[in-house]
Amino acid sequence: MNIGILRETRRWNDRRTAITPEVAKLIHENFPQAHVFAQSSKVRIFPDDDYRMAGVEVVNDISHCDVLIGVKEVADDALIDGKTYVMFSHVAKKQTYNQQFFREMARKKITLIDYEYLTDRHRDRLVAFGFWAGVVGAYYAFQGVAKRFAGLALPGPEMCRDLQDLHHQLRALTMPPLKVLLTGGGRVAAGALEIIYELGIKEVSPRDFLERDYNHAVFSRLDPEDYVARKTGKYSRDDFYSHPQQYESTFLPYVSAADVFIPCHFWDRESPHFFTPEQLQSADFNISLIADVSCDVPGPIPTTIRTSTIESPFYDVDPKGLSEKPAFSSARHITVMAVDNLPTALPLDASRTFSLDFYYQVLPALFGTDPDEIIQRATILETGKLTERFAYLNDFLKGNN
Repeated sequence: MNIGILRETRRWNDRRTAITPEVAKLIHENFPQAHVFAQSSKVRIFPDDDYRMAGVEVVNDISHCDVLIGVKEVADDALIDGKTYVMFSHVAKKQTYNQQFFREMARKKITLIDYEYLTDRHRDRLVAFGFWAGVVGAYYAFQGVAKRFAGLALPGPEMCRDLQDLHHQLRALTMPPLKVLLTGGGRVAAGALEIIYELGIKEVSPRDFLERDYNHAVFSRLDPEDYVARKTGKYSRDDFYSHPQQYESTFLPYVSAADVFIPCHFWDRESPHFFTPEQLQSADFNISLIADVSCDVPGPIPTTIRTSTIESPFYDVDPKGLSEKPAFSSARHITVMAVDNLPTALPLDASRTFSLDFYYQVLPALFGTDPDEIIQRATILETGKLTERFAYLNDFLKGNN
């Protein structure tokens, strides 16, 4: 089996890789049936020579490879007929911006394996950049806090070499007495908490967050039971994830208590929205900065009207009409951060942890036997046809929303 490490073609400035030189060397040493090739790249965080030193042949043409492994979506004109691609495809939630891309993969009879759905028997994700999305997203949140509340300009995360450098930059910020709200409890939230703890912000319970005032910065982290309730019956975690349409939002009290909101939750398209555009216009709506790490568009946070970029991470939203305004242009606006490729701002740390997880958790199933059906659960297309698990995408694939 020939394995090709793709250069990123959809987003030219994404410097991450799914397989680092060190892991490519491990594959050669421990999976003799697999031969790894690296597609030459001028922007990847690991230069071509690092792969050559690891014994990996660097090529421009990877059409001879059977499995092509990248990070994000591949440019339409770079897709090769009949190949197996492993990537974050961003199609399984019917993302309209990738509808044509999805149809092109089907037309070219591609087999698509999506990282997001590589799970174990307990539905836990096996590989993800989530921790680093949380780290970078939370850093952006406090970069926004520094700008909006302290008149301080912090460098963007892409200017930092690694997590240690991010920590160093945060030392310039004296945190104002704001209430910071975090949703989520997985890897993404853990990454955000890495930054929050570094700033020394005190954690309080959701109840105290709502009922008490503080003369120093505090934060509270919400699990789903804190912001949704079953329409009939009692909440349970498994039931919420299995039947999200049976739940409604109870988030509204938090919009008048919080100053900063960092959404790090997993969201299903059937889940309730956190608040509505109408509620956004209420005089009681207090949140002034939302660093939407989850970044579902369209999704449960109505102020996330589009994704943003590392080059221009912030924009403002006027609550009246949800119209976009220049970033930090008015105290009446809500400042939004909606970068949807956050980990690429820290490509070194992100690539190393992701690649090792992929090697240990997924490659044995990809290269050998797969008794737990890890690969099967993550296969969206098989030679251009929808698999049974993803049959709900049929109308979307045909061109309907």
